[in-house]
Amino acid sequence: MSLAWRNLQKPFYLETSLRILQMRPSLSCASRIAIPKLTLHTRHSMPPCDFSPEKYQSLAYSRMLAIHKQHLSPVDTAYFRKPLLLHQGHMEWLFDSEGNRYLDFFSGIVTVSVGHCHPKVNAAAKNQMDRLWHTSSVFFHSPMHEYAEKLSALLPEPLKVIFLVNSGSEANDLAMVMARAYSNHTDIISFRGAYHGCSPYTLGLTNVGVYKMEIPGGIGCQSTMCPDVFRGPWGGIHCRDSPVQTVRDCSCAPDCCQAKERYIEQFKDTLNTSVATSIAGFFAEPIQGVNGVVQYPKEFLKEAFALVRERGGVCIADEVQTGFGRLGSHFWGFQTHDVLPDIVTMAKGIGNGFPMAAVVTTPEIAKSLAKRLHHFSTFGGNPLACAIGSAVLEVIEEENLQRNSQEVGTYMLLKFAKLRDEFDIVGDVRGKGLMVGIEMVQDKISRQPLPKTEVNQIHEDCKDMGLLVGRGGNFSQTFRIVPPMCVTKLEVDFAFEVFRAALIQHMERRAK
Repeated sequence: MSLAWRNLQKPFYLETSLRILQMRPSLSCASRIAIPKLTLHTRHSMPPCDFSPEKYQSLAYSRMLAIHKQHLSPVDTAYFRKPLLLHQGHMEWLFDSEGNRYLDFFSGIVTVSVGHCHPKVNAAAKNQMDRLWHTSSVFFHSPMHEYAEKLSALLPEPLKVIFLVNSGSEANDLAMVMARAYSNHTDIISFRGAYHGCSPYTLGLTNVGVYKMEIPGGIGCQSTMCPDVFRGPWGGIHCRDSPVQTVRDCSCAPDCCQAKERYIEQFKDTLNTSVATSIAGFFAEPIQGVNGVVQYPKEFLKEAFALVRERGGVCIADEVQTGFGRLGSHFWGFQTHDVLPDIVTMAKGIGNGFPMAAVVTTPEIAKSLAKRLHHFSTFGGNPLACAIGSAVLEVIEEENLQRNSQEVGTYMLLKFAKLRDEFDIVGDVRGKGLMVGIEMVQDKISRQPLPKTEVNQIHEDCKDMGLLVGRGGNFSQTFRIVPPMCVTKLEVDFAFEVFRAALIQHMERRAK
């Protein structure tokens, strides 16, 4: 089903409880109307979907809970008091075991790029499964070579050598080894708030509190201040590459950013005090994902990259969440900063949910690794993954999904930004393309995070009305809005009304 056809579907009508949510201009005061409880009964007012799920006929929910408790990781990762039991997916929609339909605005943690079970991707997977699943790279097979040619064509010179692996953590692991092998140095810098994986090696780069351990790890990794223009010490009204800026005051001209200069001084301080004179490299996400869609001041990465190279280090762009057109204006996030990395890592959207990842670098860096390590990945570049990866690239091009990310993403960002003016607990709305963060605060003056229990309830209310969004930030205070790139403005309108209704209901609870 093409994106163009789906954009022509008839308008939907927000009925029942969403329809009566008429309110005064601001909800930062106590003067509000009473509203009814918002539940899944609003599902009939969702945008249309031409897909009907099969009837769920597998394990009972109670049995699944028992199995999970007895045999799966005890780490509490599931969303919601009663975790959803999902059964099927179709494009931007998910269906649970009871047949309820949800609009997916988290994409399996920013992983479903072109839509759940996209017909073309499904067909490519089935065709390859009937032909050849696995050989490992000790043999040649055409899907791997075809994919390498397609992917390399999307990257600028000299980023033309591709190492295929299975996950973002594995890709960043390999990039760390590459940086150290090429530079012959050890120290690697990453931002506070960064997430680059949860493997023993990449945990040193990851600087989000819940992923830090009390035992030694991450030798040779050093964190530096994240140039967060909303929550950090400096920020203003021209900092971000985004249609929406912070509401912080500044005296900067549109082409000047004092906040950027001050954050660069902090970066220099890290280089001068916390690492060796010569370093191995610097990792950066073009926009931080797990930390809550945090954007840096314009030109910051360009200056930081130059400083790193002066110290003999290489620059690594972690495109695991930002790549493949999600940011709209460019195919890769690093291009939005006008920089050219030495190494690029990618995963998640590369396979639309299939386990697949890649590291792309220069011939010079690739050869330096080959001299020091006989690198090998049993499953990296397997025929099935590569066939799926090729289909994903074809769908992005054929359905103009990068352009859709730009147009629908900008529409979505500007629409959700209105909530910041309406609700005192919405501290910041930020992002680019189809990667948006909504940071919840106790009030706009203190910018202290909204308590997790309150954010949890808003999250639950969105789910109960049929909208699934993600969470991020060191205090889990930011909602991450990252739908599949096939999403339409019609569905953005629905998501906005649901999210706004959840905020209204929260303010009602507070008033009581």
